[in-house]
Amino acid sequence: MIGAGVRSGVLLKMFGLCVLAGVLVAALLLPMATGAGAMVNQTTDAMSKMSSSLARQDMPQVSTVTDKDGEPIAYFFDDYRVETGSDEISEYMKAAITAVEDKRFWDHGGVDWHGTMRALATNLSSGEASQGASTITQQYVKNYLVHVVAGSDNPIEAEKAKETTIARKLREAKIAVELERTMTKEEILTGYLNVVPFGNQTFGVGAASQTYFGTTPDKLTIAQSALLAAIVNAPGSLNPNSNPEDAKRRRDLVIDLMTDPTNNKFITKEDAERAKQEPLNTLSPLGRPPNGCVGVGDGTTDGFFCTYVVDYLDNLGIDRKMLKTGGYTIRTTLDRKSTDAAKAAAEAQVPTQTEGIANAMAVVEPGQEKHKVRALVANRDFGNDASKGQTAYDIVSRVQPFGAGSVYKVFTAAAAIEQGMSIHDVIDVPASYTSRVYRNGNAPYTVSNADGVAPGPRTLQMALATSPNTAFVALSERAGLDNVVDMAARLGLRRGMNGVNTSGQSLKADGSNGPSQAEAIKNGNRGAFTLGYTPTSVLELSNVGATIMSGGMYCPPTPIEEIKDRLGNPVPLNEAKCERAVSPEVAAALAQGMSKDDTDGTSRAAAQEAGWSRPMIGKTGTTQAHQSAAFLAATPQFSGAVLTYSDGRIPQGICDGGGSEPPRLCGKNGGNIYGGKVPARTWFAAMNRIHEGLPVAPLP
Repeated sequence: MIGAGVRSGVLLKMFGLCVLAGVLVAALLLPMATGAGAMVNQTTDAMSKMSSSLARQDMPQVSTVTDKDGEPIAYFFDDYRVETGSDEISEYMKAAITAVEDKRFWDHGGVDWHGTMRALATNLSSGEASQGASTITQQYVKNYLVHVVAGSDNPIEAEKAKETTIARKLREAKIAVELERTMTKEEILTGYLNVVPFGNQTFGVGAASQTYFGTTPDKLTIAQSALLAAIVNAPGSLNPNSNPEDAKRRRDLVIDLMTDPTNNKFITKEDAERAKQEPLNTLSPLGRPPNGCVGVGDGTTDGFFCTYVVDYLDNLGIDRKMLKTGGYTIRTTLDRKSTDAAKAAAEAQVPTQTEGIANAMAVVEPGQEKHKVRALVANRDFGNDASKGQTAYDIVSRVQPFGAGSVYKVFTAAAAIEQGMSIHDVIDVPASYTSRVYRNGNAPYTVSNADGVAPGPRTLQMALATSPNTAFVALSERAGLDNVVDMAARLGLRRGMNGVNTSGQSLKADGSNGPSQAEAIKNGNRGAFTLGYTPTSVLELSNVGATIMSGGMYCPPTPIEEIKDRLGNPVPLNEAKCERAVSPEVAAALAQGMSKDDTDGTSRAAAQEAGWSRPMIGKTGTTQAHQSAAFLAATPQFSGAVLTYSDGRIPQGICDGGGSEPPRLCGKNGGNIYGGKVPARTWFAAMNRIHEGLPVAPLP
């Protein structure tokens, strides 16, 4: 009696499960049905949109950043994926993945009904969707929902797409059936192979081929295809580098399955036996490229340029998230010759691991329509290992809390020239000067000249070459401080004057950390501005030279040549337009005024040592405590600026060793560095190489 009752109960339960399974399948086929069908129908619109999106295969793609010649300097991605067409995928790969994941793929209509009925019965008896029976089409839907629709920035939705519920299975099946009506089998298989994860942050067969074998998917062999298909089952536990035994065991199983003649694509048993004899031969380390500005090619050199590209694009509306998913190809203005020359020169003067001293250089190409950034480098390597002298902070394009010294006298001279002064006008150079306009707190503002600068009248041109402090403070009074500060912004210090505060920190939108440098200098009537004590961007300083050499035409320093989307279409950028900063006459006069620095001025020794003979403009600068020094100089072909400064936690004075001796820190109040030393030597060494093969061009 007990046995009969148990048997009848089991039979009744099985009958109920079969009926319920049939209802669910009917609900899947007839979404207007009640119960489970209504649950599916609630998401009809969403599924219709999903089907269209899947058909387009609009997946997150890797963005590639290149130099001006198209050589990659960085990659950006959330998921490493290289989208690949059907004709670019080895037939062996298609055979392997269908053999192990869905051997009836070529015959079913999106759902394997035999497997589904079996899985539904099991799942219903347990109350959860523990058994799969998912086809490749259904897996395509699931992976798309998890890795594309939800993505890395929406973990809650990603978990929902992976939850083990019957509702989720029904949703996947409904979309799968719809896909089979709108896409061919080849399209579905290709879409699946582009979205499925292969471990190690690698998605899709295009990326997996590179990560594991350093090849392209069209060249995958039987053994390689089988290993990739094996990894799909459990990317974490079947990692071939950390668990080669299990990975090979699973690979060989896939190879055996590939010989099944019922599959639309299969291999011979002879080919299978040969393939199983092959070792895994995966790359070690794996071939997935680094993600971000660190590590590609000359990453330790190009990283500073790369970070400027990222910031520049962000300001134009292409944020980091778009960069990591959009599949852009971004060809930059980075010139390899200029970059390598500047990097070598910066390191030669200040070795990479020199304690507490940075040596940064920017190179910009002048032009009437664009100012192209050609190099952004430093003696420091770009990276995350401080013990190797690396930094991931952009010390070249961003405003640094150190001044460029007397380079700022250029702005005073420009303001005076614009008001009618000639570079041949004679100005007084007293040994000491007490201002009638500026104050030092409650005391008068008195300034004297640097050591070696003799008093005595001279032309404005020679004053720019010899750099007397007293003459330029007096000239700033005549030109008007507001005009001098505005001239600095007009010629190129746009962010340095109006985008940061007096500490060099970016201004907050609520104004809580203002005012800007320009406002603070004007409001405080700070006559020392012409002596260049304020925070400075090396890139903006270089762009000042480009503005002068472009006939007074200011252009934002752009790092972008062109951008194309994932389909190869140009992406328009709303870059700021060039604008006239000063008249061509003022620019030409200023250029002539700055033309004696290398022959009669403070950079003469460095120019002679380097064998420099081209016409150029130049201006050196040093801050009062010798904690920083700079050199701004340009030819009609290239403008460059160098800033050497104390970048330790406690800034100190810098001592120039001279000759082959590198500079060193020499105490808070010590130092003998000048712009005509390390900065000028760096500039001439770099520019000699950069100008190789170029014609000698005259100044305006």
